[in-house]
Amino acid sequence: MWKVQLFRLNYDHRERDAAAAVVASGWLTMGERVVEFETAFAEFLGTPRVSCTAVSSGTAALHMALMALGVGPGDEVIIPALTFVADANVVRVVGATPVLADCTSLDDWNIAAASIELRITPRTKAVLIVHYAGYSCDMAGILDVCARHRLPLIEDVAHAPGATYHGQSCGTFGDIACFSFFSNKNLSIGEGGLLTTRNEQLHQRLRYLRSHGMTTLTLDRHQGRAISYDVIQPGLNYRLDEIHAALGLAQLEKLPAANRRRGQLTAAYRRQLASSGVTIPFAHSANATSVYHILPVLLPETADRRQIIEALKQRGVQSSIHYPPFWEFSAYRDHFSPAAAPIAAAIHPRELTLPLYPTMADVDVDYVVASLRAALGVQP
Repeated sequence: MWKVQLFRLNYDHRERDAAAAVVASGWLTMGERVVEFETAFAEFLGTPRVSCTAVSSGTAALHMALMALGVGPGDEVIIPALTFVADANVVRVVGATPVLADCTSLDDWNIAAASIELRITPRTKAVLIVHYAGYSCDMAGILDVCARHRLPLIEDVAHAPGATYHGQSCGTFGDIACFSFFSNKNLSIGEGGLLTTRNEQLHQRLRYLRSHGMTTLTLDRHQGRAISYDVIQPGLNYRLDEIHAALGLAQLEKLPAANRRRGQLTAAYRRQLASSGVTIPFAHSANATSVYHILPVLLPETADRRQIIEALKQRGVQSSIHYPPFWEFSAYRDHFSPAAAPIAAAIHPRELTLPLYPTMADVDVDYVVASLRAALGVQP
């Protein structure tokens, strides 16, 4: 159906062989490959004293982060107004209230440090940020606000594995950071996530939360390293299995080159969409390296997004929206208002996401741009 899909897996024999090796090993649940993946990911981040905990999903990571920081009923957590619903959902699940902070500008769609500060109240327990589309937030400004108000910072790095700010990896600034390895992410394993922290106490708390609060794992007992276990605290079952960890190791080897290719394709989109009336955000990102997770564009104010999506579909080009606003969802319609985030409210109805993936060909970009220009009625 699609001539150019929104996303395609960057898979080959390496992922197939990695999964087959796990099946042949006879051990499927969390084991040595999970440990190897955690170690390799910590090395990939390149920041000293970072501890990694691999889990079953990015949402599980967010849930655990809030629990580890003691967020609960009566608390507030500041989150971006432009993000996936998981960030609001996990806050509600622990009994707290999500509070929206606005984007920085029509060019920088990341959460603004100044807007975070305006939303702080005596009930604020934590700040949760997202490095949207693979572009780093203003970490200097955000860290300053959190430090002055003594608020823990959670980084949602679902879009940004490998992105940097002033040479430091995203996911190593906050008290806890959460990565997602869902199928459409830069590092794709189907389902999976990971938490990072440089606080040993938080790291241990996360390890207990991941697996029922138990002091030893099934693998320890299988290999004779333990015969029983204690339960230190109430916990969950958010373990990552060996097949997903093996896929993660294969994907991690490909990630730097894949991220570079995403950057080349984004540059081609920027060149070809110049003077089209369509703009691509983050044109002026300084002192940061993006990993170009998605290709979001801002349509002209007069454009009908539904008609454009349909016109692209007719030409075999898949597109998407990242993301529908919270105030349009049934679960949140009575809790959020566009008035709380006017910049995000201006972006939401005009945002359109175009295809972007590392195996995409240059001619695919040409075709997508030509199709979009035709849908807009703009001459080549």
